Amino acid sequence: MIVGTAGHIDHGKTALVKALTGVDADRLKEEKARGITIDLGYAYAPLPNGDVLGFVDVPGHEKFIHNMLAGATGIDFALLAVAADDGPMPQTREHLQILDLLGLARGVVALTKVDRVSPGRLEEARAEIVALLAGSRLAGSDIYPVSALTGSGVAALRARLEAEAQALRRRPADGCFRLAVDRCFTLAGAGTVVTGTVFSGTVAVGDRLVLSPPDIPVRVRGIHAQDRPVQTGVAGQRCALNLTGPDFGKADVRRGDWVLAESLHAPANRLDARLHLLGSEDKPLRHWTPVHVHLGAADVTGRVAVLEGEAVAPGAGALVQLVLDKPVAALHGDRFIVRDQSATRTLGGGLVLDCFPPARGRRTPARLELLRALDAGDPADALLAALRNSATGVDLRRFALNWNLCMDDASALWAALPMRTVEEGDLASGFSLEAWEALGQRLLDTLAAEHARVPDMVGVDRERLRRMTAPALPRAAFLALTDELLAAGRITASGLWLHLPGHTVTLLPHEDKLWARARPLLDAAPWQPPRVRDIAAALGADERAVRLLLQRLARQGKVFQVAHDHFFTREAVHALAAVARELAADDALEAAVFRDRIGSGRKLAIQILEFFDRVGFTRRVRDRHQLRHAELLSN
Repeated sequence: MIVGTAGHIDHGKTALVKALTGVDADRLKEEKARGITIDLGYAYAPLPNGDVLGFVDVPGHEKFIHNMLAGATGIDFALLAVAADDGPMPQTREHLQILDLLGLARGVVALTKVDRVSPGRLEEARAEIVALLAGSRLAGSDIYPVSALTGSGVAALRARLEAEAQALRRRPADGCFRLAVDRCFTLAGAGTVVTGTVFSGTVAVGDRLVLSPPDIPVRVRGIHAQDRPVQTGVAGQRCALNLTGPDFGKADVRRGDWVLAESLHAPANRLDARLHLLGSEDKPLRHWTPVHVHLGAADVTGRVAVLEGEAVAPGAGALVQLVLDKPVAALHGDRFIVRDQSATRTLGGGLVLDCFPPARGRRTPARLELLRALDAGDPADALLAALRNSATGVDLRRFALNWNLCMDDASALWAALPMRTVEEGDLASGFSLEAWEALGQRLLDTLAAEHARVPDMVGVDRERLRRMTAPALPRAAFLALTDELLAAGRITASGLWLHLPGHTVTLLPHEDKLWARARPLLDAAPWQPPRVRDIAAALGADERAVRLLLQRLARQGKVFQVAHDHFFTREAVHALAAVARELAADDALEAAVFRDRIGSGRKLAIQILEFFDRVGFTRRVRDRHQLRHAELLSN
């Protein structure tokens, strides 16, 4: 269990931690010289069952609230210190508000410095604390009178903390690994070490991770969890990770960075969230108010875009979009605190809902419905809402990342819901059954309209049909849709052309005669056929007439226009596609290998491969062409 202190400056938080653990959490020279806590301090105490109780000691001065916030995120149990002589003070109230906004409902109050006051004052202070806690998540929490100087009450408080630690349900270790970095230093012989709270998942020595947002690959050389050397660390622990990497050092790390699994690296400048404004505010929080956002251990400036109305009333909650000046590595469920532009006052806080929000259309009814589903906290309900409101599919990989679902859990969720899933490589799209059927009907309607508009064209190639039907639809999903319609007999393919069953196109008599003369010229050199002007010259025919004939044949799917005025027979294209399939290593083809195999020049080979890319048979991946739909050009 991780215990976090809270309370006003000079109310004895650090002295109390030392009395409980024997460790002075003030580690900086300036802290010892001035007698105040400036930055986060850490202490650990072994428990009878072999576990370790961890303490995060936070500064109480108002100028160091940003440091307090960096330590408060991720704690399990709050230890609120209130001095008996002073009673609740301004930072007592603000720290309590922060604990409340972070969702902390477990904790106790240490009524410190009881050796300095009379019994009457002690009871007054107790009553003041009870009144302070009323209405907060810590309302009704037990109050322990203690003196770090005399040791009075310390044993009872320690026994309570030990009992709470043993009763604490361990955080589930599901999800991919995330650690919020709150400290970085170097050790002789070890190198760079980062410390922080593990938000999710597990980590083991040898794991390869990413420092985010900087996007620096690192490897774990060693782990200390709860101040003990271990081979693995898990969610809920404070861990120190000894990291190494080819381009990594202490200078690359900032408080607020995250060390996380490679699959989770997706820093964002926009976050959709549910924000609660403190009831103590004297005016509403208006749209586009500049703020400081504290998330994990990060402090980032930005603005609040209110999505419901134009302002958030004091004591109320609303859906908002946080537009940040720097990216953060946030995910659904992360809690955050918002302070004013000058960082002198806590305004409110809330919960991140979506780390992939749109910049436009963020206030539409469909978008707000989805955010309310995300706010409900159940990934199945959220995914169903997303499916209902997306006609062209949901990016399932992004959905899984936002919820930090490992792929096994994500796949199980997709399989359990009534939806159509299309996967290709690293991409996965999900559709409601109604949306999938509607897309199919829209495709059929598009073909019918195109047949009526251009009756002498046999059909539409797949890529053009996708642009006409649903340009936002991923290509892989469109190919799956057309495959289903083909298998069901609802559409027919003639070469590259898709059309409705029964739609045919024929040549006129004079075109048949010209084609009978031109066809042998294309067959004589099928992989390097003559261009239109060369065919016209060889036949003594009008070049325009030959061009129009070949274009008409292309509409019928009997020839393909691979490049400008360069037509190949259907049989030649199928043969070239077979060569491409034969030569593709790991489903990828290099232009030089293809050129040598077909015996053409480099320019023609590239034109053929670019044609394959256009029609969806392959796709360009750097300098190679990846097979995409191997059956597309089969005989």
